[in-house]
Amino acid sequence: MEREGISRLLLRVNGLAVLRGVLASSVARDFLEVLDLLATEEPDQAAVAGTFGRLWEGLALDRDRLLSDAWRSHLVGRLLDGENAFSLGAERGEISPPLAEQTSRDLRTLQWLFDLETGSLVRVVEDAVPGLKGVWVPWSDPGGQGLASPRHAVAGKLAAVEDWGGCVGLLAEHFARHGAGPFGRHRAFRWTENRLQVVSDPDPVRLADLVAYEREREPLIRNTEHFLAGLPAHHALLYGQPGTGKSSTVKAVMNEYAGRGLRLVEVAKEDLGSLPRVLEALRGRAPRFVIYVDDLSFEEHEVEYKTLKALLEGSVEEPPENVRVYATSNRRNLIRERFSDRDEGDDVHARDTMQEKLSLSARFGLRVTFPTPDQRRYLEIVSGLARGRGIEMSEEELEERAILWDRWHAGRSGRTARQFVDELEAELADGRGAL
Repeated sequence: MEREGISRLLLRVNGLAVLRGVLASSVARDFLEVLDLLATEEPDQAAVAGTFGRLWEGLALDRDRLLSDAWRSHLVGRLLDGENAFSLGAERGEISPPLAEQTSRDLRTLQWLFDLETGSLVRVVEDAVPGLKGVWVPWSDPGGQGLASPRHAVAGKLAAVEDWGGCVGLLAEHFARHGAGPFGRHRAFRWTENRLQVVSDPDPVRLADLVAYEREREPLIRNTEHFLAGLPAHHALLYGQPGTGKSSTVKAVMNEYAGRGLRLVEVAKEDLGSLPRVLEALRGRAPRFVIYVDDLSFEEHEVEYKTLKALLEGSVEEPPENVRVYATSNRRNLIRERFSDRDEGDDVHARDTMQEKLSLSARFGLRVTFPTPDQRRYLEIVSGLARGRGIEMSEEELEERAILWDRWHAGRSGRTARQFVDELEAELADGRGAL
């Protein structure tokens, strides 16, 4: 690219309107600074070298591999992750004709930058500053190719199309289904310190990884599919003894349907008082959100359950249609009740007080019990996990060892089965072969 061509490109970039934020990253700023230096009649060689070296480092640190070329991958990632008038409007289905037209023109400008792949930029730098020839390897990594996430799919389409100006509809459809900003890139979040925090590496468990309890999981799966389809769907309570797979089921459902726009927001019991702020952050956004509360139960002096009751049913404000609560608990009655509670004492309306405590679990439209496994189901879980790990052992020996492990440890459960298989795999791997 000649100096005059670079100057024209920079002029167009300065005129970006809707999509200005796409180039606000430190990597993009370094990329543009390199172009700005090359647009001068006599580029400052040291400045070019230092800026391009910093650009290369920034591209190497970017873990988001949507395309093989590092610069192209970064640019498309910034485009898909941006929160701006277009992406947020697409979430709401509210894109005016002027906004769509300006976005189309901004996309054509960004495509000029996209066409200047890393290898091409290296050659432009070497032509302008011959002393830098051979200093850098063009950054290219095919490792991210072939992945099946919605973001990878859109990136591939943008890389193949000749005119980005015609991609307004493609991007609007993506944002409308998967969301803009962090919601479009990540599938799991945690409410902490009064804000949503991304969970960068959520538990990857999938439904196919779970053994047994298929009948118990089916109502939750069906309810989730209704929720994603915009049909009436329930808040769900999963209860049962520890280690029976309640939490794993919720996380597996999230992973299974993340590609269809399902997101999970974990809220700790002690943060339930912040639920109104959580709902405000999620209301009106494109994805469907499951608020996940693990190990839900309350002592009699804890009053956070009242905020949860208002969300489930009973607040003057209509709850967001794109939010449902999936909670797990070891107790069917979520608020501890004592025999002394039945002694009316000086409570004139003691029965009403007790019924208020017992009504929380009834407000979950879907209640699923995960029973403690009997020996048959326990051995089924062990066998399924062992096969999944590639452990070769006769069924008789596997069952004998699993039963012995169960006797040595407290309580039979899916967690106990997994711990046994973990130990067995380690023992076999180090050659001892005996527990």
